[in-house]
Amino acid sequence: MAFACAGIAIWLYPVLKRYDEALALGSVGFRIIEAVLFIVAAIGLLSLLMVSQEHVKAGAQACPHFQTLGAILRAVRFWASFVFAAIAFCIGALMYYYIFYQSRLIPRWLSGWGLLAITLHLAEVILTIFALVKPLSTIQVVMNLPIFFQEMTLAVWLIVKGFNPSAVVSGAAKQI
Repeated sequence: MAFACAGIAIWLYPVLKRYDEALALGSVGFRIIEAVLFIVAAIGLLSLLMVSQEHVKAGAQACPHFQTLGAILRAVRFWASFVFAAIAFCIGALMYYYIFYQSRLIPRWLSGWGLLAITLHLAEVILTIFALVKPLSTIQVVMNLPIFFQEMTLAVWLIVKGFNPSAVVSGAAKQI
């Protein structure tokens, strides 16, 4: 997933830079940050497995130390994936959905849906930071459904129809 997050923005960059190079580069940067944070979260999860195996070997006397270490690793995973990576995703996505909206590379209804859905996702992340929404709770899932369906629709749209040809031509003209 981490490589897909960064890869999407990297592959979109050559097209999006024709319309707004700073925002296109920003979206790449934030999506790379997101990828790194997902890798940190995965390492935290794998480390938790190793800590639990060592806990079994150590016996009861070392139990509090391993419980503390386990709690720290769970917190790292939570903050890295459910908060910081999600914020990086939201900022990067806001950047490229804004470019999509301004450039009309995709239909405005699709880019507008993306802007609204990513804003809802960002609101969910903020609620998660303040413990008003728990990860994987029903409300979190419901708040994330619009961006899930929008991203799937966008992927299918780009595979089937691609970018708006007239917008691509006008973007190429701006670059010359």
